[in-house]
Amino acid sequence: MRQTIFSFLIRIFTTIQNLMAVIKEGAKAPAFKGVDQHGKTLSVADFKGQKLVLYFYPKDDTPGCTAQACNLRDNYKKLIKKGIAILGVSVDSVASHVKFIEKYDLPFSLVADEDKKIVDKYNLWGQKKFMGKTYMGTTRTTFLIDEAGMVQHIIEKPDTKDHTAEILAISGW
Repeated sequence: MRQTIFSFLIRIFTTIQNLMAVIKEGAKAPAFKGVDQHGKTLSVADFKGQKLVLYFYPKDDTPGCTAQACNLRDNYKKLIKKGIAILGVSVDSVASHVKFIEKYDLPFSLVADEDKKIVDKYNLWGQKKFMGKTYMGTTRTTFLIDEAGMVQHIIEKPDTKDHTAEILAISGW
């Protein structure tokens, strides 16, 4: 019981700290480490020297998240030719990511953020509403990060069905 209360208080303190550090365009992308579907630890630093589409999404294998992932998949070669890497992040498990990737043949990595440390760092865990219900979840957001690790653009409400065109139009990449 004591451990649970302590963990809860730490989470509240961390959330308050993160809320105070709002990410803005032109700022350095917050560092993180997370595990992808292959069990490999990835970080923003791993993409230094590359343009990076870092996209956060609510849940594997749901309609909007699937549309977004499949749009990126369908345009993957075009993005790679432009020197753009893709990395998805959700609070789903590695096992969930593996199933999602296999089902839709996704060619890019998805990081499992089960402890919500990455979504907290990017200020994307918050209250949401769907069909009249209020709950906590990940806010769908995409960060376009340049070769130096700087946030060039933030897409706060991505067009899930045409996300690649949106990325290319906003970024000019």
